[in-house]
Amino acid sequence: MGIGTRIDDDNLARLEALPIGPIDGIEFVTVRLPFVSPFGTSNHTWTCKEALLLQIVSDGLFGWGECVADPDPFYAYETTTTARHILKDFLLPFVQRGTTLGALLNQFRRVRGHGMAKATVENALLDLAAKRADVPLHALLGYPRKPIMSGISIGLQDSVEMLLSAVAEAVGTGYHRVKMKIARGRDVEWVRAVRERFPRIRLMVDANGDYDLDAADHLQQLDAFNLMMIEQPLSYSDIARHAHLQRRFTTPICLDESIHGEADAVTAIELGACRIINIKQGRVGGLLESIRIARACAARGVDVWSGGMDETGIGRAVNIHLQTADGFTLPGDTSETRRYFREDLVDPPVSLGQDGFIDVPRGPGIGVIVLSERVARYELERERVR
Repeated sequence: MGIGTRIDDDNLARLEALPIGPIDGIEFVTVRLPFVSPFGTSNHTWTCKEALLLQIVSDGLFGWGECVADPDPFYAYETTTTARHILKDFLLPFVQRGTTLGALLNQFRRVRGHGMAKATVENALLDLAAKRADVPLHALLGYPRKPIMSGISIGLQDSVEMLLSAVAEAVGTGYHRVKMKIARGRDVEWVRAVRERFPRIRLMVDANGDYDLDAADHLQQLDAFNLMMIEQPLSYSDIARHAHLQRRFTTPICLDESIHGEADAVTAIELGACRIINIKQGRVGGLLESIRIARACAARGVDVWSGGMDETGIGRAVNIHLQTADGFTLPGDTSETRRYFREDLVDPPVSLGQDGFIDVPRGPGIGVIVLSERVARYELERERVR
């Protein structure tokens, strides 16, 4: 193993040793923010972001975690309702003074799955720990500030003309990478139209598991378009079949929903199921597990990038800090706030700077100010847990 791996091991050990507590209060806040425009995948279209937020209070400081689950099970089995149940009845009772973050995460392993709920707690505690230390989250994680590459995810459009217009806007804004959603009947010819209009952009496609292996011949036509990657073409559980598909493709396959932790990533790589992995920290259980996945991928020569879940500015800030970590070599789903929301919960909003890069938030913790009046404006429900 190289020096970078040993540094990551040191970082993880230090983070696991962080003390928990004292905890003065814990609250759930559910908010609903309307999207600027609907966002569609091969499985569902969303018109708003309904997010379950967790606020942990200690000595006058507020740690925030955002659960990336949707209110519906159309992306994953976890929903805001199931996450709330798991958090309230199983995970938060483990959060007590006198323990460490590592000991707490070991307790969390008794709960099978539910990575989105686990990440919510871990994110809030790391935000709180960074604020106690008066340092940005990336510094607490052990990584220096750096410019973050931008990437945009364009949902399914109603026509090729609308798709081309959306891509043109992204290119004009300066995004480093464009991802377009595809689905059966809206794939090869739609990609062809984009590539012909924009021959030089870094372009990738995302199927969200809409195909099966019988579509291999059809999907292989995408090799003609010089794509960065094809993301999750087959079912979430089809790691072995992705290996069959990857052997037929010159374009790298990227796995997303199939990866729930380091073990899944290593299995997929060793089976030859992918050449790139999308790490969604909110899905795999949090920042520490994300760093482990990135480290395992780097050791095997596999690139990773940070995926998004249309988060509010709270979760978006966490994802930006994560991308300072070693191994995140490709532009992620990190786009401007205005792409999704007319008004976010935090200040400052995410915006593209010089040459399309995004600045890492500079304040302590996640680095953004959560605006209480905006949280109240979009609040659906609030519950004090402790």
